[in-house]
Amino acid sequence: MQALKFHAEPDFDPEILSADIAPLRAGERIRLLYDQLGDHLVATTSFGIQAAVMLHLIHEHAPEIPVVFIDTGFLFPETYQYIEELTGLLPKLDLRVYQPTFSAARMQALWGNLWEGTKEDQDRYAMLTKIEPMNRALRETGADVWLSGLRRSQSSTRSDRPFVERQKKTLKAYPILDWADAQVDLYYHQHGLPRHPLAAKGYVTMGDWHSTVPAADGDAEATRFNGRKYECGLHLDSGSSDFQI
Repeated sequence: MQALKFHAEPDFDPEILSADIAPLRAGERIRLLYDQLGDHLVATTSFGIQAAVMLHLIHEHAPEIPVVFIDTGFLFPETYQYIEELTGLLPKLDLRVYQPTFSAARMQALWGNLWEGTKEDQDRYAMLTKIEPMNRALRETGADVWLSGLRRSQSSTRSDRPFVERQKKTLKAYPILDWADAQVDLYYHQHGLPRHPLAAKGYVTMGDWHSTVPAADGDAEATRFNGRKYECGLHLDSGSSDFQI
């Protein structure tokens, strides 16, 4: 009888993984993470202003990684058009689209414009449109390591983040965490990647149409949620979900 083969679980120590990928190029970081973590790994995208970089890196170096897109139902029309253009250029992407269990029309009929209300209303909005669909995606993919395109230079709340960190039950890895804006621009140029249509109109971040505005004097942190916060609801540390408010 042939002996059964058992595969050891990958090492989920964030400090070790962070040290392993730190000296590598971004594409090599993604490949190493996939080689070590395999099906534990999932990526996310918002199809925002700079999303094409991470999508192209995954497409070229580890297209096996499932890429989750949370469609809140409140995105700009230009974002939906950009999704069609970009995914047409990256046919190997394993893109998986998740939506809230409540449609945008139903949500507004029941609770009005939650994003305009109290903190409790805004927390409910984030839970319905972002956190619940993301947690559902994690359950269905079986993944527990989240690959994200966060960069330190985008926000003061990200300045001291390591390449890999643990937030509650979830491990998060950031392959382009140390990239400056100039490096992002160079990558677009080198690979002929299309820009989000609203980039030309002064938008430097991209989210829902009701909570995203063009940048004034280059202040990215004032472009989301009327300047009250920059993060979308999946990248902050407080809250009660695996993906926190």
